[in-house]
Amino acid sequence: MARSIAASFGAFRSNLEITGLQQATVSTRQQGVREAVARRLDVLDSFLTGSYRRHTMIAPLAEADIDVFVVLDAKYYDPTGYASLLDRVRTVLLETYPTTPRISRDGQAVTIKFTDFGVDVVPGFYRLGGGFLIPSTTENRWIPTNPQVHETLTSTANQAHSGDLVPIIKMIKAWNRQIDRGFRSFYLELLTENALRGVNISSDWSGCRYVFDKGRDLIRYTIPDPAGLDGSEVTGLAGVTNVNDAVSRFTTAYNRAVAAETADGAGRPNEAIDEWRKVFGDYFPAYG
Repeated sequence: MARSIAASFGAFRSNLEITGLQQATVSTRQQGVREAVARRLDVLDSFLTGSYRRHTMIAPLAEADIDVFVVLDAKYYDPTGYASLLDRVRTVLLETYPTTPRISRDGQAVTIKFTDFGVDVVPGFYRLGGGFLIPSTTENRWIPTNPQVHETLTSTANQAHSGDLVPIIKMIKAWNRQIDRGFRSFYLELLTENALRGVNISSDWSGCRYVFDKGRDLIRYTIPDPAGLDGSEVTGLAGVTNVNDAVSRFTTAYNRAVAAETADGAGRPNEAIDEWRKVFGDYFPAYG
């Protein structure tokens, strides 16, 4: 509980963090998964990627997936072997984790659902010209990507904002969870960075309001993949099914942010905090 907007957002930042004990568990678990793949397949490299690596993952860990990227020897490559590669990795993982609740092929990865959190194992190959190729069973093609470029973009942009960008990205992702994950998580990260590029973030609340404001227009468009491979683009819509609905979600959040700032400016922090809780849900502390 908190009695000011500043205190509320400070607590909100903390509520979205993965704990130190959880990070230790993640470290041990992901290393075990990487070793399990390497016992049966020739692995050229493996590393953590995704939101955990970019430091944009939000609590609770139980609802998160840790991404492990595994670069395999080219001898396993088949021009049309998207599904067979994932099935092969799944079979390998089942040898080490035979009693794990669920290990399944999931689009571009093999997902292991442990009891406390999930791990997505993304197999891929080095790509001629740079980056990697990963299989997509939903698109029936090899997708060019480079998650290391994504990590560099986030880190560089966060430094340019004196460390204030990543917390706002997490808050926007918390809002997305509150609206039943209407948008793709990585797309929202790119949209937030895009909206705030060159902008001075004076506070968490004004930064979030600014993203909701600019997002009403930005959500209409795809965003070029920062890796810049083959003109790939990142799309935004997930649970939201059309652009008008997408704009409406951002507009509602923006209006509530404006109402919160107005209430706080008028000396009614309790009303302001209530408005922000409508945006972010219970992870945002109540007034008191």
